[in-house]
Amino acid sequence: MFLPSISRLFADTKSLNKPIFSLKLVHLLSTSSSSAGEYLSHLLKNKNVSGMERTLSSVRSKLDARCVDEVLEKCAVDDPQMCLRFFIWAGFQSSYRHSSYMYSRAYKLLGVDRKPQIIRDIIEAYRMHKYVTSAKMFKVVLNLCREGKDAILGLWVLRKMKELNCRPDTTMYNVVIRLLCEKGDMDEAMGLMREMDLIDVHPDMITYVVMIKGLSEVGRLEEACGLTKAMREHGCIPNTVTYSALLDGICRFGSLERALELLREMEKDGGQCKPNVVTYTTVVQNFVEKCQSIEALSILDQMMDFGCKPNRVLISTLIHGLCKEGHVEEAHKVIDRVAKSGISYGSCYSSLVLSLFRIGKVEDAEMFFRRMLTGGLKPDSYTSSTIIRWLCQQNRILDGYHLIEQSASVSSIDSDIYSVLMAGLCDANHLAEAANLAHLMVEKRIQLKGPVKNVIECLRRCGKEDLASSIGNVKS
Repeated sequence: MFLPSISRLFADTKSLNKPIFSLKLVHLLSTSSSSAGEYLSHLLKNKNVSGMERTLSSVRSKLDARCVDEVLEKCAVDDPQMCLRFFIWAGFQSSYRHSSYMYSRAYKLLGVDRKPQIIRDIIEAYRMHKYVTSAKMFKVVLNLCREGKDAILGLWVLRKMKELNCRPDTTMYNVVIRLLCEKGDMDEAMGLMREMDLIDVHPDMITYVVMIKGLSEVGRLEEACGLTKAMREHGCIPNTVTYSALLDGICRFGSLERALELLREMEKDGGQCKPNVVTYTTVVQNFVEKCQSIEALSILDQMMDFGCKPNRVLISTLIHGLCKEGHVEEAHKVIDRVAKSGISYGSCYSSLVLSLFRIGKVEDAEMFFRRMLTGGLKPDSYTSSTIIRWLCQQNRILDGYHLIEQSASVSSIDSDIYSVLMAGLCDANHLAEAANLAHLMVEKRIQLKGPVKNVIECLRRCGKEDLASSIGNVKS
């Protein structure tokens, strides 16, 4: 028993000869571009024809993204089923392909998230009326399922392909397998993978990577490792992406010792399996999350011995873990070592200052920040802003002012901090410092925010009339 909406899709062709022009149609056509208008006119004239898709090919107007988007906007709400049929047809034309953006637009305008039944209705109608479907048509439908991350609907569509004598290819299986893996339904995904071999549609690199990632994310590590070996038999050589997915799962659900073993395997295999800085960072992050920052130092040694240079993300992660666990001296040793590999002392010590600040050791963070400035190191923007903002919050306005005066990165400090400092200096009647800061703000084109009138009056009191006028006129 089909819903009335299905039967309306392919109504009796007697309606072909009936005029269906209406005021609404006239309005749609009058507000459409020429190409979209021609397609809309054709759709509305032939909407009740069972072979509407075949007749669309007779329209000679250019089919492009703008045209498709306009058709969707005009009729998606009032006639979503007709609109979906047009969208599916447009998606497999030789001169045009839907972009990911267009799939997103169609999914939203057609309301597939609220009414997934619309896709089921269309396919059931194709089957009921023995409409000749193709794999290309189903590929468009599956991409809509992917847009909505709807694994259940995607699996249903894949099953319906067989009923309509359409043979899914590897790409189509991959779409559904990915959706199932994202949902965590690994048994169903494994079943589809086995099914591929049975019908001589073999998994490819994408299939294996998605499956290994999915199995790793739910802790089924033995099966993930088994797939890594099996893929070689199918001519798919594991690469860094494959091993990284497996490595992430081992770090989360397995032992860190096994993670180190896998790292060594990757280093030994080399080639496409060679670990990169992201691979090493993943393992370091997992060690740190398990409060094993000291043990993570061996990974730093291992990667540098392998010839892979650490980046700031890895170093920041490691320094934060060491500080959190009370190993500040070890953090200093790390900084000394990695600075020799090209990462600046300023960047490393900025990470140290932020790490100390985040774990509540704000006095130590301030001390190291001052040492950086005294030693000629340039803190990064975020670190400078964090420390000086904290001093302002503690009402240590002069201290904050002197740090800005010392800092070589004044232009990168958040602009609102200057305004807070300026207001504080004026309120405390530190006129000389206020004038110096105002001159710096004018020079750096930093707009004054907050009590502008009070600051201008303060500058005028200390005889800085020109400066008062200048700072009031700075625009961001």
